[in-house]
Amino acid sequence: MRRFLFMMMTASLLTAASAQAQQANGKFHYSDERFADLQMLRYEVKDFDQLTLKQKTFIYYLQLAAMQGRDILFDQNGKYNLRIRYTLEKIYTDYQGDRTSAEFKALEVYLKRVWFSNGIHHHYGCEKFVPGFSEDFFRKAALSVGAGKYLKDICPVIFNPNLMQKRVNLAEGQDLVLTSASNYYDGVTQAEAEKFYGDMKDLSDPHPVMYGMNSRLVKDKKGKIVEKKWTSSTLYGPAIKQIVKYLQLARPYAEDAEQQAVIDKLVEFYNNGDLHTFDDYTILWAKNTKPLVDFVNCFTECYGDPLGLKCSWESIVNFKDLEATKRTQTLSENAQWFEDHSPVDARFKKDKVKGISAKVITAAILGGDLYPSTAIGINLPNSDWVRKEHGSKSVTIGNLTEAYNQAAKGNGFSDEFVIGKAEKDLMDKYADLTDDLHTDLHECLGHGSGKLLDGVDPDSLKAYGSTIEEARADLFGLYYLADPKMQELGLTPNGEAYKAQYYSYMMNGLMTQLVRINLGNNIEEAHMRNRALIAYWCYEKGKADRVVELVKIDGKTYVKVNDYVKLRELFGKLLAEIQRIKSEGDFKAAQALVETYAVKINPELHKEVLERYEKLNLAPYKGFINPVYTAVKDAKGNITDVKLSYTEGYAEQMLRYSRDYSTLPLINE
Repeated sequence: MRRFLFMMMTASLLTAASAQAQQANGKFHYSDERFADLQMLRYEVKDFDQLTLKQKTFIYYLQLAAMQGRDILFDQNGKYNLRIRYTLEKIYTDYQGDRTSAEFKALEVYLKRVWFSNGIHHHYGCEKFVPGFSEDFFRKAALSVGAGKYLKDICPVIFNPNLMQKRVNLAEGQDLVLTSASNYYDGVTQAEAEKFYGDMKDLSDPHPVMYGMNSRLVKDKKGKIVEKKWTSSTLYGPAIKQIVKYLQLARPYAEDAEQQAVIDKLVEFYNNGDLHTFDDYTILWAKNTKPLVDFVNCFTECYGDPLGLKCSWESIVNFKDLEATKRTQTLSENAQWFEDHSPVDARFKKDKVKGISAKVITAAILGGDLYPSTAIGINLPNSDWVRKEHGSKSVTIGNLTEAYNQAAKGNGFSDEFVIGKAEKDLMDKYADLTDDLHTDLHECLGHGSGKLLDGVDPDSLKAYGSTIEEARADLFGLYYLADPKMQELGLTPNGEAYKAQYYSYMMNGLMTQLVRINLGNNIEEAHMRNRALIAYWCYEKGKADRVVELVKIDGKTYVKVNDYVKLRELFGKLLAEIQRIKSEGDFKAAQALVETYAVKINPELHKEVLERYEKLNLAPYKGFINPVYTAVKDAKGNITDVKLSYTEGYAEQMLRYSRDYSTLPLINE
C-alpha cells in the first residue's frame, strides 16, 4: 500500500487537553491521554448502527482477524521486541514496590511508547528510545515479579545506546541491512540481499512478483542464504492460523460471491506463501468494488525494510461513506483526463488508465502497522503490473481525518508559524477541503498515474524508491489542485482555495515538520524526505523569481509564498523529472535528488523551530485508541447484534490485546 500520512502540521497538531472519549450530550470527544511526544485520539465509527446485521457481523469477525497479527509486527520491528514487551508488562501489572517513584513512572512512559511504536524504536524517526529508568531498577523490578528469564538478552538492547540504534537506517554509504534493527534479515549483508533477489528477477517477465515480500532472509548453519517464509505452517504460523480462522468465520457474511473469493484466495496465500497466489489475491481484491464493507489484512508496506522489499503486516476494516465518496468518484471517473494532461513526458504516461476506483471510508478498526499510528489515505495494490493491467483501489479515511481536524482546533499552531492574516484566513476557509482533495488526488490518481518503461526493474531505485514514489504522488496532487478542471468538476469553489494547501505544504516541508526530529539528526523517514525534497527543490529553483522565501519578522522565520502560479509550474517541472526517474529506473538521479534536498537540516532553523514549538505545549505525534466491539448473542450462540464503545483506556486496551492476542512465542527463529 502506498499510504498518505497525515502530517500537514497546520491540520494535525493537537491540544494537550485530555477527555474521556465517549458520546456525551451528543458530542464526541476526540482527544485522550498524552505522554512523551504522543497524543492519543479516538475516532468515531459513524453510522455503524445503520448497517445490516450481516454487515455488522462481517465487521465483527474481520476486526478479530485484524487483532491476530499484532505480534507479527512487533517481531518484524525487532527480534527482541516481544521479550521486552512481555517483561515490561509484567512489571507494570505486578510490581509491588513504589509505583509513584520517578523510575517506575519512567518505565510506564517507556512501555506506552513501546506499545505505540510496536517496538523499542520510534514509530516515525526510527531511533531507539532512551529509557528514563536505570538498568539496576529494571533488573530488580523484573526479578521481583518473576520476569527475569530474558534479562540477559534484552538489557543490552534496551540500555546500550550503541546496539540496534535505528530500526531503519537509510544513511548513505552504510550497509543498510546490517545497521538496521528491523527483523527482516539475519546474518546477511546489503550486497548479499540485493544479489539474492537480483538473481531471481527476469526483467523480461511482464508479470513479476514482489520478490521477498513475505519472508525473512537468513543464512543457515552452512552459510547458505535462504528465505524463511511467513505462512500458516512456517515462521509466524501460530499468528497466521488465527488470522485465517477469523477470516473464515467472516466469510459467510461477505457481501457477494466475489468478496468470498477474495477471502478464499487470501487464505490460500497465507497457507502456501506463493507470491503468484498473492498477485491473484490482489487482482480479485482490486476488482471487488461493489461491497460497502471492505478490509486489508496482509503483509503490505515496505517502509520498515531499508531495501524496500519486505512487507510489514497490517490490517484495516472499513465501510464506505456514500456521501463523501461522490467526491472521489468524480476524480476516478476523470482519471484518463488527468493522465492525458499531466506535465510528464508522453513516454511515461499510461495510454489507457484501467480500473481506478476511489472512495471515502469510515475506519472500523485499525491493526498491525496501521495502529496506533496510521494513515489517512491508502492506495493498493503495490505491484506495478497489477496496477497497470487491473487497476487499484484508493481510499481516503474520512473519520480519521475528522478526528485529526477536530482535535487540532484552536491549538495556537497557526498563530505561531503562519506568516500573516491573509494566509490564516485562506487556511481557515479552505484547509480542511484542500487537505482532503490533496489526499484524494495523491491516492486516487497520483499513485495510479504513469508507467515504467519495458524492462525496468520496479526495485531499481532501492532505498530511495519510497521517497520518490511518495513525492510523485504528492506532486501530482499539488499540481492538479490548482487546475481549473477542479472547479469545472465542482470540487473546489474558486481559483483561490488551492493556495491554502500550497502554503501549508511549503511551510511544513521547509520548516514545521522539523518539530518531529531531534536537534542534530538528519531526515530519515520517507514521507518527511518526500516533503522536504519538494519544498526545498521548489524553494531553490524559484529563488531567482522569489517564488517562495524564508523571511525574518521580529526575529522569527516564516515562509512567504509570493507567486502561487509559478509555484505550481515548479511542482509540474519536478513531477515531470520524478516521473522520468521512476519510469527509467534512474537510481543515480533519485539518489542525487534525495541526498541534495531531502536529508540535511539547517541547524539554526531547526533549533528555532523546536524552541517556538516547545512553547505551544503540543505533542508532535498522534495515534488512535480503537473502539471495542461486543457481539450480542442469543441462547444458541447466534449473533443478534454488535455493539461498540469508546470507553476503554489506552493502557487497558494494550494490556487486553497482549492478553487476548499474543499469538506468537516470544522468540521466533
